[in-house]
Amino acid sequence: MPRPLRATVLVLAVTALAGCGSSTVPGQPLPSRSAGARPCPTWAQQQHGQPTAPPTAFDGTPANTPEATELSQAVGTQGRGAFADVWGTQITDYPAGRVALCVTDLSRGQALAAAAKKADPKIDLDRLDLYPCRYSQRTLDGAIRRIVALGPTVLGFPLHTYSPVADASGVQVTTTAQGAASQALHERLARAAGDGIPVLLQQSGPAVPA
Repeated sequence: MPRPLRATVLVLAVTALAGCGSSTVPGQPLPSRSAGARPCPTWAQQQHGQPTAPPTAFDGTPANTPEATELSQAVGTQGRGAFADVWGTQITDYPAGRVALCVTDLSRGQALAAAAKKADPKIDLDRLDLYPCRYSQRTLDGAIRRIVALGPTVLGFPLHTYSPVADASGVQVTTTAQGAASQALHERLARAAGDGIPVLLQQSGPAVPA
């Protein structure tokens, strides 16, 4: 079931740089910290990281830090444009004050970071952490559209909701308990998704991989 994460914003990512510390190339400021070989955080990891989020709140609702929010918005603007082929997902304030960006191509992510900085010089790219992910949001959106085209009921099982998996590793579809346990439904949805994209079926419990 789609799980709206307070700190998650959909944007494109920036390039990976080995190790920590500042690193630049002429005219293109880059993020100072890279997640290295660590993959994009899963939903459980994102949730686990929430205790590090800022204490700021409005009417009891936690709010993101201004610095991370500004960075997310700037990178997101680029992500909705020319870099839609690489953006997977973004987590704002992971940890507090930083932005985790997941991309399918780290070198293209570098170009995205430079474009964001050029458009909004105030953002601090040193707050950006880079993670590789398997699929772009655009690719997963396409898979979801193909599944939706099958109709609201497939093989007699109702399909309730559709969403990318939190770490951009596949597509998640919610259905009944019987549907989630149906191998035939798994296979049908996986064929519709195409390109070997994993499809997870969930019914208010652990996801079942197709």
